[in-house]
Amino acid sequence: MDSIQESEIDLDGLNWLYREFSHPNAKIRLATTFSGIGAIEFALKRLNLNYEIIFAGDVNINCKKSYFANYEIDSESWHNDICAFKAQKYKNKVDLLVGGAPCQAFSIVGNRLGFEDTRGTLFREFARIIDECKPKVFIFENVQGLYKHDNGNTWQVISNTFREHCGYNIFFRRLNSKNYGIPQHRERLFCVGFRRKNIKFRFPAPIDCPYIMYDFMEDYRGGKYYVEKFDMKVLTQDKERVEGLASGRLSPKFNEFVFKCSTVADKYYLSETVAKYVLAGGSKSFKTSTETDLAIARPLLQSMHKMHRAGVDNYVTYNKEKGINGLRRLTPKECLRLMGFSDNFNECVSNTALYMQAGNSIVVDVLIALLKQLDITKYGKK
Repeated sequence: MDSIQESEIDLDGLNWLYREFSHPNAKIRLATTFSGIGAIEFALKRLNLNYEIIFAGDVNINCKKSYFANYEIDSESWHNDICAFKAQKYKNKVDLLVGGAPCQAFSIVGNRLGFEDTRGTLFREFARIIDECKPKVFIFENVQGLYKHDNGNTWQVISNTFREHCGYNIFFRRLNSKNYGIPQHRERLFCVGFRRKNIKFRFPAPIDCPYIMYDFMEDYRGGKYYVEKFDMKVLTQDKERVEGLASGRLSPKFNEFVFKCSTVADKYYLSETVAKYVLAGGSKSFKTSTETDLAIARPLLQSMHKMHRAGVDNYVTYNKEKGINGLRRLTPKECLRLMGFSDNFNECVSNTALYMQAGNSIVVDVLIALLKQLDITKYGKK
């Protein structure tokens, strides 16, 4: 069906990496729902753009703690329950709305394939917020299988709602973070909607990932990005900037990370018994891969603190003196790095909560690619 034809990628124009913002001083009025730990907010931070949070919200209390510890927002602009949140007062006051509503299977009643078929779902609330505040642009993110769920009927309901009920011109495509500068295999569906009807949009072209998962590890010393003088990793392609970044004299650009090396605590290493279980071949009903030291990380899970299967989780083994083969799981900081959050993200909640927050987030670098491709400053207040 037509609604499942993914929008085009921009393979002919200037790559998003080299695009400049047309109005770099514009203020972007940002709103988010299902805000989590603020991936779009952190993307705007890394891009050094001027933005104001109009409203944000999440049902999870730990997400609220992390959000308030990292972004400027007052309590009146935060909502805990999207179902009770009313956005009419923000009509025409939002430039960019971002959210990723959990999408339960829809009951197709009367085959309307639109807003009426979303009753009782959180997606309906997200669509309602769009309809009430009328953002200039919205970005909707969800799991990559959504648009083929129920033979495409679920996505047809969603896309028809965006087009017919909300009145937006939409473009959608699956994007994988490994193609946008982060060494994690994480494919998600992104839908970009425009209030103006005459907009033409193509998604940002993939780039070769210059990094491997080890570059994002806390205690890995080695590789071409390790700077022994400062005991740091400076992930940049610009060799002339390395010392300035490592010494703190220069500020990183959006596609540069500066990671201080440190020792990983023993608690992250697996016991010999658990390590052998992880490296086991699995059963007939649950086959696992014993690969652990991957160049591109597997998709990060919400529950990395308790998963113990090499075919599901990410493990590294380079510290041989620790346990069997030095096998350990990723730390929360490493998970945040692999989601595009640099080390100045304020980790103010428990490790268990951080794992969940990282696993639920949107990859910041994919959002950066979208913001640059959109030239989001065109939609801000000049």
